[in-house]
Amino acid sequence: MKAVVYKGEKQVAMETVDDPRIEKPTDVLVKITTTNICGSDLHLYEGRAGFEPGRILGHENQGEVIEVGNAVTRVKVGDRVCLPFNIGCGFCDNCEHGLTAFCQTNNPDPAMVGAAYGYANMGPYWGGQAELLRVPFGDFNCLVLPPDADEKANDYVMLSDIFPTGWHATRLAGLQPGESIVIYGAGPVGLLAAHAAAIQGAAKIMVVDEHQDRLKLAEDFGAVPIDFRAHDPVEQVTALTGGRGADRGCECVGYQACGLKREEVPNKTMNDLVKSVKFTGGIGVVGVFVPQDPGAHDELAKSGQIAFDLGTFFTRGQKMGSGQCSVKRYNRRLAELIHAGKAQPSRIVSHEISLDQAAEAYRHFDKRDEGWTKVVFKPAA
Repeated sequence: MKAVVYKGEKQVAMETVDDPRIEKPTDVLVKITTTNICGSDLHLYEGRAGFEPGRILGHENQGEVIEVGNAVTRVKVGDRVCLPFNIGCGFCDNCEHGLTAFCQTNNPDPAMVGAAYGYANMGPYWGGQAELLRVPFGDFNCLVLPPDADEKANDYVMLSDIFPTGWHATRLAGLQPGESIVIYGAGPVGLLAAHAAAIQGAAKIMVVDEHQDRLKLAEDFGAVPIDFRAHDPVEQVTALTGGRGADRGCECVGYQACGLKREEVPNKTMNDLVKSVKFTGGIGVVGVFVPQDPGAHDELAKSGQIAFDLGTFFTRGQKMGSGQCSVKRYNRRLAELIHAGKAQPSRIVSHEISLDQAAEAYRHFDKRDEGWTKVVFKPAA
């Protein structure tokens, strides 16, 4: 099959590799019809996450079931399925409690929990930026899609990661109808956090970024765009909330946050967010922060640390939740919102292209070039 293979720092190539196959009775084999570049893939692409050359990328995957193991009873050949980026077993303590991002079964590293397709430190699993993908524990991990799966393919594929992750950010923050929320980051996750907040009845949504094309999309989702290059974002949020600060806040940027000169300032969004959220407010952190980052320029960041304004956070009496999204906690209900026409996460898609354009797509997306907000591959086209 053809697949997008990581070759080294800022190098990917489409190559012909061996087809995956059913390895265990609980496996499912899927022909990939839609797969995306995620912002998290850029950490791998840039050589910052310890991803080994030769591995296949891609954890936002969707397709058609073409073969099932003899222990699979629910999923059928021909089903259109979306695959959570988390690979859960369904029976460990964490999976039983809905925490599939922290599955205790599928990562062979005894010091880690959680598994994912095509990602560093998340097990040996192939990614789905390819023509075929093996899905472990297929009955548990495959979300069988409604009859409009092909018609709304670009909407449903967002259920693999970024739509649930954006929703997760708002839930970690504790958003309630009628409240205000500020979202730092207008990348795909931040934009879909804004979409999620609107669906949940937020009275005011504010999105902080510097890229005008992405801020325009935020505005299209009903948010107030805040350009941090034009004026201090904390002051802008404070002014827009009558001096109180937002009721809730989401961090959707992560450890590669940048300052006004495009220099990396890993603690910038976290500290700005604390000052942008009201006393006793809630914060949800879904931007990726890593335990080690040897490529960082900041000495603290090399050890996965930031200079966090804990005193301000404590004084303001805020609450914070963090961590990867357990996609299965949300994906079935979010699929119903898409099916009913209440959600349209595909509005962020800027490019729909073939796998052989992967190197160009990664280059543009990594540079945050204007107009490159979300890339969708169509391997079966």
